[in-house]
Amino acid sequence: MELLDEKLKTYAKSNIYPFHMPGHKRRRVDEVNPYSIDITEIDGFDNLHHATDILKEAQMRAANLYQARQSYYLVNGSTCGLLAAISASCPKRSRILVARNCHKAVYHAIDLQELQADYLYPNFTSCGICGQITPRMVEEAITKEVEQKNGCPYKAVVITSPTYDGVVSDIAGIAAVAHRYGILLIVDEAHGAHFGLSRYFPKSAVTEGADLVIQSLHKTLPSYTQTALLHVCSERVPLCEIERQLDIFETSSPSYVLMAGMERCIQLLSMEKEALFESYWKKLEGFYDRVKTLKMLQVIDGECFLQEEAFAFDPSKLLIVTKSLSGKELYDCLLHKYGLQMEMVSRDYVLGMTSIMDTEEGFERLWKALHEIDTMPETNASSGKEQTDIPYGNLYEPTERVMTIARAQEQKKEQTPLLQASGCVSGDYVYLYPPGIPLVAPGERITDKILSDIESCRRLGLKVLGAADGKMCTLVF
Repeated sequence: MELLDEKLKTYAKSNIYPFHMPGHKRRRVDEVNPYSIDITEIDGFDNLHHATDILKEAQMRAANLYQARQSYYLVNGSTCGLLAAISASCPKRSRILVARNCHKAVYHAIDLQELQADYLYPNFTSCGICGQITPRMVEEAITKEVEQKNGCPYKAVVITSPTYDGVVSDIAGIAAVAHRYGILLIVDEAHGAHFGLSRYFPKSAVTEGADLVIQSLHKTLPSYTQTALLHVCSERVPLCEIERQLDIFETSSPSYVLMAGMERCIQLLSMEKEALFESYWKKLEGFYDRVKTLKMLQVIDGECFLQEEAFAFDPSKLLIVTKSLSGKELYDCLLHKYGLQMEMVSRDYVLGMTSIMDTEEGFERLWKALHEIDTMPETNASSGKEQTDIPYGNLYEPTERVMTIARAQEQKKEQTPLLQASGCVSGDYVYLYPPGIPLVAPGERITDKILSDIESCRRLGLKVLGAADGKMCTLVF
């Protein structure tokens, strides 16, 4: 029997390079024995749930770095922040406007608060990924409801920016629309903890008008997995309510190892962000320049998007599109032949995540691998993509919502074979992981298209959770 601890040690000694989170890239920021600083709330070390001393000061330094009104340490990841933010903003059984490509944590908050959710559907871009949510989309959704209900029904708008793939929405424009109707704006900026820290990257939602912003430090910065921040950026949500919800959703035994790691990360950025990001950008810029010569592979940049598709793009995300191989073939080749572990694979692209901790050697290895793969005979073979006949369009399109997620969770359920599920109502989530965005949520009608998308993803070798063994959870009426 192989133990996880031993397997991790073996992996750490391997030559596999991490183009994936966490952003510390397995490089130590400081020499510290985690066991020596693993304590509980003893005298002199404050209490995260009632911070008055050293932890209060640490969170103030985080707020100063990001220019937030108040920032809270999260040791349960951005998931904890999203649950707390939505619960603090939306009373039970109220209504919320949500981008359909939000993370499953947003849906769990909708469930727990028994909210009625209406969705904003991002367009499918020419690059084959979800595009931005525009201010116009938000305005149209709100005005439609205002005209029908003689008043604004929504308590909050929730969007993801940047997306897992790096697409950024116009936060300032969306905030202006939402606030005009008295609606809060919550931004899942989990993948944008590096935003606003350098001129080379987009501005953070913290300074662009959002009310609550959630960031995962660990995704793109040198901090331990599970560490995140909840930023309060306006006075529209009482701090006491935010803190009440964090008391509910965050562990009562927060790890001092994780919090110390967050503090080191914030301190490092406060003192050295200019030099770190200058060095990082030079490596990124050099990589983007070199990959322009690729023919059968393409590394996406901001110029690949139409204006209506993306307000901005995060260049830290390496979207490598393959024109001949499948995404899974490229992913496996990079891992098994070149020792490059990417973050995610989709139909015809792989995603690599970078950070200030990436090395010149890492970028050099990736460039050389892509150059070799680009010139391989099998890459240039016209029959390379065996699955070109598999339909794979926008996975997140409108479908009939028969009941709220909360109500669906209370109904009797059964396992139904996929071939017999069309027309049934889903009793559970089905999603690709990563990124953890539901293809179908509880209470939604299962359509032929949804089943086709699930089958397509499975045939492509993608990880589809919630449709195991060819069955789906459906409601019994």
